Amino acid sequence: MSKEHKIVIDELVKLLNGGGAHATLTHALDKLPAKLRGIKPDGMPYSIWQLLEHIRIAQWDMLHFCADAGHESPKWPDEYWPKEGGPKDDDAWDRSITQINNDLAEFISLLKKEDIYEKIPHGTGQTILREALQIADHNAYHTAEIIALRRMLKAWN
Repeated sequence: MSKEHKIVIDELVKLLNGGGAHATLTHALDKLPAKLRGIKPDGMPYSIWQLLEHIRIAQWDMLHFCADAGHESPKWPDEYWPKEGGPKDDDAWDRSITQINNDLAEFISLLKKEDIYEKIPHGTGQTILREALQIADHNAYHTAEIIALRRMLKAWN
């Protein structure tokens, strides 16, 4: 791997892990009262739970698209958004966060071992680089929405 390629990968890892110019998902969810997880503020189409699950589902899909030629993506948009407004229980909430973290770690591992510029053989022109940027952008966007919802719910410090 060239020095330049390693620099790009290191920067992508920093971007994917969040921070820098963006709040991390961990920070956005820190000390969120459980009773607010499923509340949809007035005029908003989704709750924090629905955003969290959307992040989980979309990131899972992008990871498995990159790693598995046989992967079938969920139907857009219906299967990328949960129907239920809130988590069934604390375990469901915790499992969602754990899967997001585990899938991100798995994607970063893939990022570090694959040629990020090579087209994904079963794709339509996508590369690992493109998917990394998409995951980072998607997660940052919806993390910001979580913060905005927390502000609407008066649950942001």
